[in-house]
Amino acid sequence: MKKVFVLTGEPSGDKLASTVISKLKLQNPNIEYLSVGGTHLKNLGIKSIFELKDITYLGFTSVLLNIFKIRNKINKTVDEIIKFNPDILFSVDSPDFTLRVAERVKKLNKAIKTVHYVAPQVWVWRKNRVKKIKKYIDHMLLLFSFEREYFEKENIKNTFVGHPLIEKKENTKTVLDNLISKDKKIISLFPGSRKSETNVLLPILIDFVDLMNKKNHNYNFVIHATDENKEIIINHIKERKFNNIEVVSDDLIKSQILSNSTFAVSKSGTVSLQICDANIPSIIIYKLNFINFFIFKLLVNVKFANIINIINNREVIPELLQNECNANEIYKTVIYLLKNPDLIKKQLNDCNKTLQGIRSKTSSSNESVSILNKYLTI
Repeated sequence: MKKVFVLTGEPSGDKLASTVISKLKLQNPNIEYLSVGGTHLKNLGIKSIFELKDITYLGFTSVLLNIFKIRNKINKTVDEIIKFNPDILFSVDSPDFTLRVAERVKKLNKAIKTVHYVAPQVWVWRKNRVKKIKKYIDHMLLLFSFEREYFEKENIKNTFVGHPLIEKKENTKTVLDNLISKDKKIISLFPGSRKSETNVLLPILIDFVDLMNKKNHNYNFVIHATDENKEIIINHIKERKFNNIEVVSDDLIKSQILSNSTFAVSKSGTVSLQICDANIPSIIIYKLNFINFFIFKLLVNVKFANIINIINNREVIPELLQNECNANEIYKTVIYLLKNPDLIKKQLNDCNKTLQGIRSKTSSSNESVSILNKYLTI
């Protein structure tokens, strides 16, 4: 029986991995799996060697403070992979964790094929990393076509598979009547999937909701949570006694709510592609502590935080970062856009044009499964 070890480092990676592995399981049921994963992989019946939250840290200082824990988890993961002896190590995103593991596994057992899904953003920072990747990654699966030049320069085998968040999906309807009042418009809020992100951004978003309510704006707010952070969010909003906030973690319901939203306020990340794909206007927020932000600015090669803005090299979607990431600025920006439909129309048109340029002609997960199957038959 063939074996695949699935390696993720955060909830978003767990979700991406599950889209691929669910299809691989259908095509090839005779595969044994083990993972570092979260709820999405567990729902597929795949055991994780430890909880995903044990390695999900945000920012340089957070990583430094937990460096010994992270090192221990890397050591344990490498040991478990070598013991499991898979045909393929399928790593997904979170390069500071997954690629460190892949590098050590490859040194110990060259027979294990390493396939990485979601290339590290070498076009943003650490371009020298590409040269190292060649030594321990057999195949890189790319979300964006423009990434190919960086890997082909170093003769690293790669395939542009496209981004799964902007794949065409079947229209599945979910009844939202018992969750959301029809007489109010919806604003979707995305505080992030990592606990460290949520801890920073959730209080700011709650203050924004408070401001909106005080100004008598007739909106419902839905916080898009994960199974991992849903309880933390619920407990936080209980203290404020709001009657127009819901917290949702089910992917199907979240998708339906987003498509029925008037606006979205989202942390910087790949979720912004999903918002664009749903044709919903938005703004981007993000905040790091001073030390993390200072180090980040020293290392990055781009002016923007959001992928849509990076691709266009201009601000298509407004970004409120660091000091501007506060309830007052969010309120002012959201209200300004809502009062200017021409600006919203322009944003949506620019986003749609950008998505057309990066959308794969086929399914990202199907393309990825095809590559994995090739390595399983070698």
